[in-house]
Amino acid sequence: MSPTERERAILELFTLPPIAAQGRDRLVGVAMGLFYFHGISPIGLDRILAEAGVSKTTFYKHFESKDELVVATIELRDAWQMDAWARAVEVLVGEDPRDQLMGVLDVLDLIINEPSFRGCQFINAAAEFPNPNDPIHRAAVRHKRGNSTWFRDLAERAGARHPEAFADAYTMLFEGALVLRQVHDRDDAAKAARPHLKRLIEEYVPARLEPPLTP
Repeated sequence: MSPTERERAILELFTLPPIAAQGRDRLVGVAMGLFYFHGISPIGLDRILAEAGVSKTTFYKHFESKDELVVATIELRDAWQMDAWARAVEVLVGEDPRDQLMGVLDVLDLIINEPSFRGCQFINAAAEFPNPNDPIHRAAVRHKRGNSTWFRDLAERAGARHPEAFADAYTMLFEGALVLRQVHDRDDAAKAARPHLKRLIEEYVPARLEPPLTP
């Protein structure tokens, strides 16, 4: 697979999943796209129902409120996106966890420079609903904590010393790159984080020993 083909394959993984033809899954799929591209608060229930072709009676069979639908969209995006991340990093750099630690930023670089990028859905949701007790805020936080857990698990598999501390520092670099792109409009945000991540990996993760040369 050429570098360009590999990049296309990675971006395809982050294309929003197909929307179901009917029922609860259709409502969640339609709403997920609307919320990402327009924000949560500006999208009223009537617009969701119109785009989904669903009546209010059908809606209330599945959800008690718009907020409950919002939580469902965040949970769906969390499950879909975490799977996409794991697969994308493997497509880019293979299965070695040390390589994957750096590969995460390279995948991020592709994602945040796509024309369809509207920022991080989970940061957006947490900022739009800042009350830490709000179910929408809590759903966004669960994703971010899951991200940090993934970084920790990768570090453990790579043999890192103090994987929890490594994951904290890694999370700051990853989230910082997202904010640098979204708020400061820096298309080089992931590249700017790369040398710092390289030093972090060198500090915490032992280098692989190269096999001895055969005579």
